[in-house]
Amino acid sequence: MLDTELLRLVTAGSVDDGKSTLIGRLLYDTKQILVDQLEHIEETSQRRGDGYVNLALLTDGLRAEREQGITIDVAYRSFVTPRRRFQLADAPGHVQYTRNMVTGASTADLAIILVDARRGVLEQTRRHAYIAAILRIPHVVVTVNKMDLAGFAEERFRELQSELRETSARLGLRDVEVIPISALRGDNVVGRGEGMPWYDGPTLLEHLETVEIAGDRDLDHRRFPVQWVIRPISDEHHDYRGYAGQVAGGIWRAGDEVVVLPSGRRTTVESVETADEQLELAVPGMSVTIRLADDLDVSRGDMLADPGQPPR
Repeated sequence: MLDTELLRLVTAGSVDDGKSTLIGRLLYDTKQILVDQLEHIEETSQRRGDGYVNLALLTDGLRAEREQGITIDVAYRSFVTPRRRFQLADAPGHVQYTRNMVTGASTADLAIILVDARRGVLEQTRRHAYIAAILRIPHVVVTVNKMDLAGFAEERFRELQSELRETSARLGLRDVEVIPISALRGDNVVGRGEGMPWYDGPTLLEHLETVEIAGDRDLDHRRFPVQWVIRPISDEHHDYRGYAGQVAGGIWRAGDEVVVLPSGRRTTVESVETADEQLELAVPGMSVTIRLADDLDVSRGDMLADPGQPPR
């Protein structure tokens, strides 16, 4: 089991499209939830008056957001099946937390973008699809959620499927799968359920277990989403400023020209480091700290990129 391949996922979509519920459903149906966790969720759901076991509580990690029933920060969870290991990042849906979504997506092999079957494709949905495109996330699954509230109507799904494929093509997203689901009931998440006999494609888990990720590394387009700004408070390192994250694309070396997005400011890479040493180069998948030659205003959620090939 320890040798199975790791797939890093990020879930995204507009507010209340069911991201946390979907992750809870995946964890529940793959039997990753401990008995005491389930009991706590059942008690909390009853106290809140939800009327059902609210699986979203599994990933709503911050106390304040739990009380309000929303997701603010990026909540990470892992689970394992006999075929693959998974790391899930539940990204915020609110517009004001889009930077947190970028952080959650920066290391992803695959993005799951949720769409409410009733509300359709919204501005924030398009924004998250655009982020997936500029981060060059190799694989995207769009789950049309809450199909139970749309009467499991095939016509509605086909309408949204067509719109989503047009949007994906316009953004340059290459590998896109569209799956109708009900995260609350579990239809087409892990098992098939009975609500959509007209759908003959894979369930979400079937697709996640079989998507090919071995050759996904992009060595041509330098992309480095900033996950943390490192500024030690000690006197010894008072002038140190580094940007930590995982290389999403390209080969990074000291001396490379770089543009900071979205500000558009330009500078060069002073060094590429780990906690132990300076590196000659860094490639996709490596977690490093990049220092810049100039003291620019760079924040978590910004991106460093090749000025000759910026994200479009």
